[in-house]
Amino acid sequence: MKIKTNFLKIISDINTPVGVYLKLRDLYSKIFLLESSDYKGSENSLSFICFDSKAQISINNNNVKFKIHRKEVEYKLEKNKKATDYLNKFKNQFELNKNDFNFPSNGLFGYTSYDSVKYFDNISLSNSKEIDIPEILYDVFKYVIVFNHYNNELFIFEHLYGRDKKSEIKKIKNIILGKPVTPFEFKRDNIEKTNLSDIEFKKLVDKGVNHCKLGDVFQIVLSKRFYQKFKGDEFQVYRALRSINPSPYLFYFDYGSFKIFGSSPEAQIIIKEDKATIYPIAGTFKRTGDEELDKKEAKKLIDDVKENSEHVMLVDLARNDLSKISDNVIVERFKDIQFYSHVIHLVSKVSGKVPINKKIELISGTFPAGTLSGAPKHKAMQLIDNYEKSNREFYGGAIGFMGFNGDFNHAIIIRSFLSKNRILYYQAGAGIVVKSDREKENSEVYNKIEALRGAIKIAEKI
Repeated sequence: MKIKTNFLKIISDINTPVGVYLKLRDLYSKIFLLESSDYKGSENSLSFICFDSKAQISINNNNVKFKIHRKEVEYKLEKNKKATDYLNKFKNQFELNKNDFNFPSNGLFGYTSYDSVKYFDNISLSNSKEIDIPEILYDVFKYVIVFNHYNNELFIFEHLYGRDKKSEIKKIKNIILGKPVTPFEFKRDNIEKTNLSDIEFKKLVDKGVNHCKLGDVFQIVLSKRFYQKFKGDEFQVYRALRSINPSPYLFYFDYGSFKIFGSSPEAQIIIKEDKATIYPIAGTFKRTGDEELDKKEAKKLIDDVKENSEHVMLVDLARNDLSKISDNVIVERFKDIQFYSHVIHLVSKVSGKVPINKKIELISGTFPAGTLSGAPKHKAMQLIDNYEKSNREFYGGAIGFMGFNGDFNHAIIIRSFLSKNRILYYQAGAGIVVKSDREKENSEVYNKIEALRGAIKIAEKI
């Protein structure tokens, strides 16, 4: 399908992504916001708003559905095919337009749930969905707004597909330059609940440690889910979260019947041209709130045998995952200390050279992240499916952008919420190894959701 692209550029010094999103969201039923708190360099200084969907691919319960210009085609996912085969077929229907911009202006925006690994790998998972959202869902949009924070520029891209010749780019510009819109209030309704008590989770940790001792796995990530009923506008929670927990990946995807939003520190995988990169994050200590004490805690984290053991395993797993398709796989950075709002993490960088025609194969070969499953990954996922009470669905999946040329930039869906039917769902896990302590692993879960809980509280006061 041919694509004609129009664009306008305006100065964005008084128009923020959040402000523009609020102006547009009541006019379009499906609208996505992608931001980054990392504006230090030009490479990560972009935010995106996508709206007016013109095409969609969804995969759920082995059914594949293409929607293009109101036409729908359905397929049964064949046993000898992977989800990536259908993603390839879908994205290849769009003619790639070359332009002079060094940033994405069109492509597929959406998510891949954790449980969709069954469409990439030879693994069976139980069907115990609690939330029931599509397992894979990507859209192609007519409008993509790109903020370049480095240069204070805003680009409005209008993509006309096939026979569509109706341009409304000036109308969009006028909306952006119009009066600001105020969001509605947010209020909690009742107390937070969880699907596992602390005692139950500690018993789960013991089982994980036992599997490590038996040699079934070297590491396994087990998690628990939390629930918070609410009234009002959950976008206020996103606003609070991006404020108290700035991260490389900030996102708010409004699908109408449900929303996924969060502040993720970790990329699933980044593929740009012929380079693929994974940033394993493993090893976690709680921040103290005091800068000098945090430095001491960081030193303790570097010296902690258990945390280092966990990190090394997951760096090795990242190397192995990349090596399935990539050449020249190297560890560019090893065990960097990174400070987030409520935790301190160990972070490494592993990269490799990927053949241009193998990009989408690499995506399936590295999913899900080892930092959300364990090692060996296949056995860890089987045990997770056996022990956790319901399918993970959104948690541990990936969300972001896929270019028509195969470039890929997704965050792991952690430090995130799913909102459906006036309930916020959020989840966190702990990486369990032989030397794990049940009390510390239980505390790690709460350390990881502290920013989410904090955002809920602050949202009531905005």
